[in-house]
Amino acid sequence: MLTTYALHHIDNADSFGFNPDDYSRFKFGDDAVSKNFGTALANGFIRQHLQHRPIEQQIVVISSPYSFIPTATFAMKNWFVYTLNRWLAANGYLVVQETKVHRTITYKEDYGELNAEQRISLIGNDSFHIDKDFLAGKTLIFLDDIKITGSHERMIMKMVGEYSLHNDIYMLYFAELVNKTIHPNIENYLNYHQVKSIFDLEVVIKSGSFAINTRIVKYILNYDFESFRIFIENQSSDFVNLLYDMALGNGYHTIDAYAKNLNFITNYLFINNHKLIQHGN
Repeated sequence: MLTTYALHHIDNADSFGFNPDDYSRFKFGDDAVSKNFGTALANGFIRQHLQHRPIEQQIVVISSPYSFIPTATFAMKNWFVYTLNRWLAANGYLVVQETKVHRTITYKEDYGELNAEQRISLIGNDSFHIDKDFLAGKTLIFLDDIKITGSHERMIMKMVGEYSLHNDIYMLYFAELVNKTIHPNIENYLNYHQVKSIFDLEVVIKSGSFAINTRIVKYILNYDFESFRIFIENQSSDFVNLLYDMALGNGYHTIDAYAKNLNFITNYLFINNHKLIQHGN
């Protein structure tokens, strides 16, 4: 059984049911917004589904696929699980388990700018992997932030078929584009609604509720070098080290478009560490 649920339905390019600035900050790592989105999605799902037809099986929640760096959805997933677990525990049901969909390909293209055909062409080269044995006899909830063309959902269901999964499946989204006359690049309109330049990231990174994700790492590494250099020199050592380690973990050092900026970070960290050693720290 496949059931889909979206908290918000977008049928107007000027009205979304949520704040576009909030969504933009969420996509670039604002965990305070992730908390609001994840909590609201869980409460909506409980109202629309669980209160009327509770799930008796063990539930497994699965965030959108990633390699090493989590997606923005991963942060939303955490708060979704916390809220759902409170309801499950209060009503005598098993609390949630989690697992991961592994993906094998990383790319520099901005997915939100592509049309439906370009999206499936890009993501279709990827392959998703999951632990089939762990899922046996359980109900699966696949979580994503937004459904635009359905290409991501088709890839998930392709994986379900390849692994011969016979589980009950829920596909949950914070929002879904239901008006197909609206171009899919409405996603990027939302993604960049508040983030117009690399310097707009400062308020998110230094907010005290920052959760790094693939989008912000790729955005920074792909930025023009002079602005990137100024931005990096204004960040804390902890952030620059985190950015560097995330980039390496996703294999971004093998992507030519990121080479110049990553080389700068390498040298920047080496010089800073050398200065610390010189001063006996």
